[in-house]
This record gives sequence, structure tokens and C-alpha cells, in this order.
Amino acid sequence: MVAPGKIGMQIVGLPDKAVAESRERVQAALHATGLALPPKRVTVNLAPADLPKEGSHFDLAIALALMAALGAVPADALTGYVVIGELNLDGTIAAVAGALPAAMAANAMDKGLICPADCGPEAAWAGADIDVLAPKSLIAIANHFKGTQVLSRPVPAVRTPAHGLPDLCEIKGQESAKRALEVAAAGGHNLLMAGPPGAGKSMLAARLPSILPPLLPQELLDMSMVHSIAGKLAGGRLSDRRPFRAPHHSASMASLVGGGIKARPGEASLAHHGVLFLDEIAGVLAAGARCAATAAGKW
Repeated sequence: MVAPGKIGMQIVGLPDKAVAESRERVQAALHATGLALPPKRVTVNLAPADLPKEGSHFDLAIALALMAALGAVPADALTGYVVIGELNLDGTIAAVAGALPAAMAANAMDKGLICPADCGPEAAWAGADIDVLAPKSLIAIANHFKGTQVLSRPVPAVRTPAHGLPDLCEIKGQESAKRALEVAAAGGHNLLMAGPPGAGKSMLAARLPSILPPLLPQELLDMSMVHSIAGKLAGGRLSDRRPFRAPHHSASMASLVGGGIKARPGEASLAHHGVLFLDEIAGVLAAGARCAATAAGKW
């Protein structure tokens, strides 16, 4: 809201530090675009007011709301869009995590999505009927709504498979172990590998994704949404290879199952529809049992 009063810009609605600092990024980006805030009091209300807000993906939405208030873009044109994106000081739009889940949610609400250009190929996977705008800068989105520079819809992209990935055909011998891998891959079973160091357990586990069946379309979306939230989709390109996650045996509980102050997906979630290889799992479980018994005073 732009109203008479003390000159300045305030963001309300329980913003965290990143959201509060968006005031400086938005002002610098608007100035680089050729716009200036009026000499009035500007209040940005993030509703609902009792829900904490965190992250830099509010930047673009705040900037577009101010541009609509200043008449730089038509306000009615923004009502049909969900907006995410982080602003650089020069007015360009930086990529943010979670573009694919945001696009899926926007599509469910019969709305379009405005997101950074680097996130466009990712968001386009949400459906062929969703309107996705992926501008590189504030000037580009303003020109689009004015009709002077129409943005084309981004094209869904798939990451090019890396060369030299581990493959089961590279293993010579180990016929019984390879047969066990094939049975587990065919039936979706768990495996417990036991043997002395150097027997080939890690080598075999790393090559299990090479014989897993191809991802179904719904599995690809489910897996990619988790990786999108974690910020692991480089350039917005999805990977059609099943994930292989091998956390260190000293990994914390939060890194394995997710969580923390700012909840993030853990290794178990990142391995969804793929392989989670827990090396030295017997030692980890034994250490956990000893710690639990010591805490209980029974060790």
C-alpha cells in the first residue's frame, strides 16, 4: 500500500531476516529498472500476518506489487499468477528453490506462474496448460505485460545423462551378488550386504541404479519436486536417472531424515524412487544403541 506518511518502506507479517532485507534488494532493483518509489509511506503486508515468512523468493512478488501500484504494470494482469523469484541489485531475477512444486500448486488453483528464467524449464513440467512466464529481469516482465516484448513459454528440459556412470556390466565375477541385485531391482526389495572390507559391497551398490526400471512420469515428478525444494535441479533441468544417495556413516539424524530449523529434505527423501546406500550401517546402529543405553544408565 502506498499512502501519505513518513517516507520509507516497511515489510510486515512476521518476515525473517532474508525477507526483511528484500526491502533493499527491491529498491535497488527498481532503481536499476528506471523506477523510483514515490515520496510516501510504502507498506508491504505479507498475509496471513501470524504465519512466519522466510526466504528470498518473496522479492519478485513484492517488486511486481510495487510496480503495479506505480502503474508500471497493469494490476489486473497479475491477479492470475503465483509469483516467486529473488532479485539482484541490477534488476535481474535469480533462481530460487521449489519452482516445480510452486507450479504444481499454481496449476491446481487454475493460476499461472511467474518465476526466474533459470527455473522456467523446471516449472514447465507442471502441465501443458499452465501459463508460465520466466523473465530474466523486471524490465522483461514489464515489457511483456505492456505488449512490447512478449515472453515465450519455457520448454521442459531434461538433464543430459553424464558419461561414465557406474554400470553393472562393468563388474566381472560376483555372480551371486549380481543375481541378488537383479532380484532386488526387479521386485523393489531392500538389501543387506555383509562381507569383509574390499569384498565389493560399495561397488555393487553404486551400480544398482543402472539396472532399475525407467522412471514413470509420476515418479519423475515426485522425485523432481523433492530435489527442487532442496535446490538440486541445476538450470531447471530434470534428471530421468534414479537417484543414488550414499551419506557418510557419521551423518546426523537431521541430514538423514530431514528437518532442522529451516526444514530441508534429508537423504532418505532425496533417494525417493532410487537407492539409499547406508554404508557401515551395522556400526551406526550399534553406536546408536550404546548411546541410548548410556543415556538410560544401563550400559
